[in-house]
Amino acid sequence: MPSDLVIVYHRQPYEEVVEDGKTVLKENASPNGIVPTLKSFFGSVDHGAWIAWKLADDPSNPDFERVIEIDDAYGTYSVSRLPLSAEQVREFYHVTSKEAFWPILHSFKERYNYDPVNWPNFREVNWAFAEAAAAEAAPGALVWVHDYNLWLVPGYLRKLRPDVRIAFFHHTPFPSADMFNVLPWRKEIVESLLACDDVGFHIPRYAANFVSVARSLFDVETVDRTQVPEKWLGEGTALTERLVPSRLRFGGRDVAISVTPVGVDVGYIEEQARSDAAQAKAQAIRADLRDTQLILSVGRTDYTKGGIEQLTSFERVLEANPDLIGRVRLMHVSVPANRNMTAYGRIQSEIEQTAGRINGRFGTFDWQPIALISRAIPFVELVSYYLAADVAWITPLADGMNLVCKEFVASRVDGDGVLVLSEFAGAAVELGEAVTTNPFSNRSMDSAILTALAMPEEERRGRIAALRAAVGETDVRRWAPGSLTLVRPQVAPAA
Repeated sequence: MPSDLVIVYHRQPYEEVVEDGKTVLKENASPNGIVPTLKSFFGSVDHGAWIAWKLADDPSNPDFERVIEIDDAYGTYSVSRLPLSAEQVREFYHVTSKEAFWPILHSFKERYNYDPVNWPNFREVNWAFAEAAAAEAAPGALVWVHDYNLWLVPGYLRKLRPDVRIAFFHHTPFPSADMFNVLPWRKEIVESLLACDDVGFHIPRYAANFVSVARSLFDVETVDRTQVPEKWLGEGTALTERLVPSRLRFGGRDVAISVTPVGVDVGYIEEQARSDAAQAKAQAIRADLRDTQLILSVGRTDYTKGGIEQLTSFERVLEANPDLIGRVRLMHVSVPANRNMTAYGRIQSEIEQTAGRINGRFGTFDWQPIALISRAIPFVELVSYYLAADVAWITPLADGMNLVCKEFVASRVDGDGVLVLSEFAGAAVELGEAVTTNPFSNRSMDSAILTALAMPEEERRGRIAALRAAVGETDVRRWAPGSLTLVRPQVAPAA
């Protein structure tokens, strides 16, 4: 059945679980990830489609079920699964996307690895996504493509289906021209993105960077510019931008450049935070802590997240402030991002060694300064820790948005708590009342966490109230593909 909305994303919109020898499709564990957010748009159309890849032992097997129909709380939609071999996945995702693109997008040029990239394979995979989207789209449909590993899909799709509307959303940072142009495939990538009707970014800086890259490579005319809202012009972040191009002209076509920060489902999080289970768990945590202050840090194990830098800051703070020994604890949640890549394994080992050293230096029989968690925490339990924490310490070295800090703010239905946030997280542009810090500066990191720990209650409550208002303004239910309006009903994600 032709679809009015086609979402193109590398992951399938569910989790496949084997039970009693049979594969069962289950809702994604996280209620605030991008997958449930995107699925909620299907409620606004008669029929939608989702394009993803699926690992296949033999991609040429004629019995592989390429298209399945789903009917759930989010609507009725098809899922086109593209069969990829393990080697195709490795080259497309683990090598090209993670070893070449990821470090450049986050401005870690020293980690960029060009040599093992199989560019023909990347093209082939993107072409398969474009073909599948072209086959599913109804005349004039909206095809919404997501993230950097599908950069070439818009260009291919424009050739296959010139009638469809194409939107692209970039979930990571987008760097300046001197960084992005390290990629030898820069012209092919940007020309594909310029085939879109709308290219979306989290914050004005990333949009401005994309336009600067496009103008460095092609004769692109800036048609319109937009003044950035006053609320995003705080002085505490390195990512502030005051004027952003909003429409380009290239090859006889207009391309809208939109800024639509992704948020969280505030209502759902507040409901969980007010639940008896979360409240009881939070009270139990506080009872165990007694007079000890709890700092909470949550993130993936990735060199962009600044986990090691944060731990060493905590070590310096304890060393310089012995009165804090026994009076403060850091719960550091670092979930392995990708077990198939040795780089992330090395980072995880370094985090574990650093935490162990700090516990060995300062710990006592009945108190350890750091509780290191290396597994995903169920969301309701995580909300309980958000509620119980005195401080959320979120200090990535680079981050497209960061939803953890927004989850923390939305969870604080008690109107208390302090957020310490890196000025290099996209969310810092919106969250001006956070205690912002520069994770590349020892002095800034150390003073920020000390400021948070000593902050008076009146100031804490004033800041968190402003933060909660800001998070509410970009509630995920208000999110849409830029200038290509798509109305959807209020569909709650599955618990």
